[in-house]
Amino acid sequence: MATTVNDTFYISHGSPTLSIDESLPARHFLQSWKDKVFPQKPKSILVISGHWDTSFPAVNIVPRHDTIYDFYGFPDPMYKLKYPAPGAPELGLRVKELLVASGFKRVDEDRERGLDHGAWVPLMLMYPEADIPVCQLSVQSERDGFYHYNLGKASAPLKDEGVLIIGSGSATHNLSSSKRNLGGSGVVVPWALEFDTWLKDALLQGRYEDVSHYEEKAPHAKMAHPWPDHLYPLHVAIGAAGENAKAKLIHHSWQLGSLSYASYQFTTAS
Repeated sequence: MATTVNDTFYISHGSPTLSIDESLPARHFLQSWKDKVFPQKPKSILVISGHWDTSFPAVNIVPRHDTIYDFYGFPDPMYKLKYPAPGAPELGLRVKELLVASGFKRVDEDRERGLDHGAWVPLMLMYPEADIPVCQLSVQSERDGFYHYNLGKASAPLKDEGVLIIGSGSATHNLSSSKRNLGGSGVVVPWALEFDTWLKDALLQGRYEDVSHYEEKAPHAKMAHPWPDHLYPLHVAIGAAGENAKAKLIHHSWQLGSLSYASYQFTTAS
């Protein structure tokens, strides 16, 4: 019988340089994952990454993962990194089964796609042995937060089957602003701080419905997320944990003045 996994997580993976930049506190946080955050070894991992955006929910069903370098103009060593984690075909089909049973009429199977950097960069730091089977689930950026909450809610039974559910995005994700701050003072810009603080308070206070409607509720929502793809993995993690789950801030740091690495743990209420 599989060990139950009580917690779900939202990890801010920030910039692809997280894969090599030893100066980033978020990198050291993820490297301490098994010692300080989640010592339990899951049977498999379901990752919802902001870098896989499809019209309908999709799962990747592969025997072993290729490493996708879906970033451009970064240092050469980053393109030599590999994370050959085994695939989790049975998990992919189980996710599809759960989503269809919950009313998602179409769920696609991708039998070629490997892991994008929203998945392999944090996993490389969290589980460097690459020995845990992984499945990815896509986001649908043309839908809303409540839709993604329901995507997570449908996936919740996986926790009782030993599956660790991780949403991977960024608490703030405005690349144009980050590029303007290259070489800057490191001071966090006000709009990013205000949105990030609102998000933290809403999560820690359990105001998950507000988070599902963050576009109307949060300050500077469109500035913090010109596109919603990097926040929707958070909604999936919340949905999988349940409406009475307790949120905990497990890491917080900044890069380039506007890129928040805020990461959260959601513990299902007993």
